[in-house]
Formats: sequence, C-alpha cells, structure tokens
Amino acid sequence: MPTTLDQHSIPALNKEWEALSAQEVVGRALELFHPRMSLASSFGAEDVVLIDMLRKANAEARVFTLDTGRLNQETYDVIDAIRERYGLRVEAYFPQRDSVEEMEREHGVNLFYRAIDLRKLCCNVRKVEPLGRALEELDAWMTGLRRDQTAVRATVGKVEWDAAHNMVKVNPLLDWNWDDVLKYIRDQNVPYNTLHDRGFPSIGCAPCTRPIKPGEDLRAGRWWWEAEAGAKECGLHVR
Repeated sequence: MPTTLDQHSIPALNKEWEALSAQEVVGRALELFHPRMSLASSFGAEDVVLIDMLRKANAEARVFTLDTGRLNQETYDVIDAIRERYGLRVEAYFPQRDSVEEMEREHGVNLFYRAIDLRKLCCNVRKVEPLGRALEELDAWMTGLRRDQTAVRATVGKVEWDAAHNMVKVNPLLDWNWDDVLKYIRDQNVPYNTLHDRGFPSIGCAPCTRPIKPGEDLRAGRWWWEAEAGAKECGLHVR
C-alpha cells in the first residue's frame, strides 16, 4: 500500500525498529511498502536468508538482481535454485550495452585492475546505473548489509533515508554476524552459493573476487589488489 513516510519521519521509525528482529523488520517493511519494495540481491548468503524470510512472510515479495555480465557460474546456479525453491520471479537488470562497449573499447576488458578510478567506472557501468533503473518505480529497497562488514556500514540504520535515490532503504540483518547468517541457512535449508564453501564469504563479479586467507577480513577478497580499504565499495551503498 502507498506510504507517506519521508526523510523526516525515518529517524523515529529507525529508533523503533532497532530493537526488532530481522524477521520483524522484514514483516513491518512488507506491511508498509509492498508491492513497491524489492530486495536487491546478489544471491550471496545474506540475500538468500532475506529471500527466505520475505517469501515466508509474503509469497509475492519482490527480488531484483544486477546481472553485470561478469558473474561466477556458481552465482547463476544459486539463482536458478532459488527460483525453483520459492517460485520466485527474479527481476534482472543488465548494464546498458552501449556503455559497456564504449568502456571496453576505451579501457580494455580488465580495466579494473589498473586503477581505482577505472574499477569504479566499471562498477558504475555494470552496477550503479542498472540499480538506478531498478529503483525507479519503487518506494523502498531492501539490502543484506551488516554493520560488521565495513567501517562505512557500521553507522547504517535498519531503516534509513536513501538520499541518493530519494527513497527508503531497509537493512534487516544489520546486527547479525557471519555465523548468524550461516546458521540460518543451515537451519532453514536455504539454497546458497557454493563458493561460500570454498572460502568466499563475499561474492561479487568473478574477476574481482577471490577466497580469503585465514585471519583475513570477511571482505578482503573483494578488489584485493586495492590497498585503500576505505575505497572498497562499488557505489551501490552511498552514505
């Protein structure tokens, strides 16, 4: 149903939702925003947890994904497994063909390894621009962000105003840790990306993701060649 929430009412709502469980946040968000809310899913562990929660709460809950054209086969495999398990119609968004062609002609196929600015250009073409199109008809979007993932995400709220897209953003798993995520997947027998079993806690595009080493940060496998930790965001979650 339509909602009258705006950026001025979000702080009070976030204060109320901070004490809620992830399932309760999912339920409240669906009550307020469905069908004009969708989960942005890369089909990593956090996202399949949220898909399970969403579809148990509302069989028509929406999910979209950004197919960058550079994903691992294992990611496509879990997308198909999730579709079959939940009868889910995944709304896929792709990069603009002309933008990809121009970028690769100018900078090459593996431009992201050469400079942070070029990596961010690739992320913008393949992820940020398609996200903007995915959000055009929505009032809210949901993510699998956790506060313990990066310093940037440590200050995120369970519900917040996304000024970059002029809409509400809901983050039910903020106070979960990696073990919580894995336990839910095991307990609920949720299909998941098998790369997680091979040392990939965080999964993005195939050329930009590697397994982590013992003792490394859970996101160390993302853009591992970049020394500047604070730069390790693709631009989807602007603060």
